[in-house]
Amino acid sequence: VFMLKKRILLIFAVILSLAIAGCKEEESIGKKEKVIKNNWNESSLFESGGYTMIGEEGRLGFIYDDSEVVRFYPDKEQKYMWHFWGEEQELEGELKVVATQENEDEEILVTSGVLGGANNGADKHAPSNMSLPKSGIWKLDAYIGESLFGSVYVKVHEK
Repeated sequence: VFMLKKRILLIFAVILSLAIAGCKEEESIGKKEKVIKNNWNESSLFESGGYTMIGEEGRLGFIYDDSEVVRFYPDKEQKYMWHFWGEEQELEGELKVVATQENEDEEILVTSGVLGGANNGADKHAPSNMSLPKSGIWKLDAYIGESLFGSVYVKVHEK
């Protein structure tokens, strides 16, 4: 009887410690997500083909030099030329750009279209008209076909 009680106690202790460890792991994952959401920074600028672009050098970006003329302002539609670098198979399909504002869950489609050939040092490009509704930091997720190709973070300035 004593051995049975000891085994039951041991099994209970193991289950309890696994449950506690599982809760702590879930809690830390939640904290990481909050940290990631709260550390959105505008993407860096880089040069390609004689143009300044914003995005991830050697992967994706669009012509943007953070001047007054090309900056994002709420509901101001502008023309932007997207550029993509990558393997031929990952650059097959239509472009779709979905925007999410920092600390918000709602996604909006900002542009879509067909990719053109090489341009300004990139493997593919696509012209676009984009507008974002509110000031703040926005993440622009660029999908080619059904796959997320990359993200560009932009600041929408106050009017």
